[in-house]
Amino acid sequence: MMQYAVFEGAGAIKIGQRERPQAQDGEVLLQVGACSLCGSDLRPWRQGWPLTPGHEIVGRVRQQGHVLDGQRCLVYIPKWCGQCTSCQSGFEQLCQQLPELVGWQRDGGYAEWVCVPEQCLIPIPEDIPTHLAPLLLDTLGTAGHGVRLSQKVSPTPDKVLVLGAGPIGLGALLVLRQMGYGPIEIHDPNPIRLAFAASMGAIAVNTVDPKASYPLVLECSGKDAARQLALEVVQAMGAVVQLGEADQWQIQESKLIRRKDFFYIRSFYFPLHEFAANLEILRAERAACERLVDARVPFNGLHATFAEFARGERIKPQLFLSE
Repeated sequence: MMQYAVFEGAGAIKIGQRERPQAQDGEVLLQVGACSLCGSDLRPWRQGWPLTPGHEIVGRVRQQGHVLDGQRCLVYIPKWCGQCTSCQSGFEQLCQQLPELVGWQRDGGYAEWVCVPEQCLIPIPEDIPTHLAPLLLDTLGTAGHGVRLSQKVSPTPDKVLVLGAGPIGLGALLVLRQMGYGPIEIHDPNPIRLAFAASMGAIAVNTVDPKASYPLVLECSGKDAARQLALEVVQAMGAVVQLGEADQWQIQESKLIRRKDFFYIRSFYFPLHEFAANLEILRAERAACERLVDARVPFNGLHATFAEFARGERIKPQLFLSE
């Protein structure tokens, strides 16, 4: 038997018990070490979810005879075919044939055990502790990919605005810093998160002048107001990178948006070939990353921690089960 979290909706999380899953062909059994909370997990937290959520997963392979048996691995959430145009171009996260995601269309990591596609295992070097490893996925991986995409159309600018000081926004701060960007301004209406960003070296901005001009803007909150502001303050021929997610969103076109050319970029997830570069960012920013992981809780702490996370009182907490 194993424990797992049931997301019932309206912020209710029940801890249930069921049989340990059995790996099918092409899968391996993973003993979950940690699963970090993500802002996108607030959707199943509020709405309920038919499967076990959790997509920022690290654990140990427990598959006798497998070459990675006993190895700590991260879980790359998308399955990928290896044959479509996206996969052949090195962008497995955009696979056109296998859109299934771990923690969304198949059971995820808020459980003691999970079966994952063998191709989705990313071995972790020994110098990376279990609790920091999930930062290599959404927090540094998605943010890093977005910044790299922006470099295709906007060379490294001398001023950047980050909208949202949650996990993605703070991850973006670390990525930008390691890539030589600066100064980096961050805006967030939550004073706790804004103060945290300032303590990590960002220039905290309480209000952003809608007539300001930035060559690069990273929208990391998923809120309509931030998306609107990003489009208004990006300078002509600058770039907006959308990292935040929302079920739906609406922008009101204004003169500040209409009367300029600019680039709009979306980063959904990172391709596998960027993992090594993200690993070096984590190593360089290890002290800062330690601060991001501000709570490690067992199953019985998950309900309260999700509520704190939803209120913006936590940065990057995680369900932590074992090393």
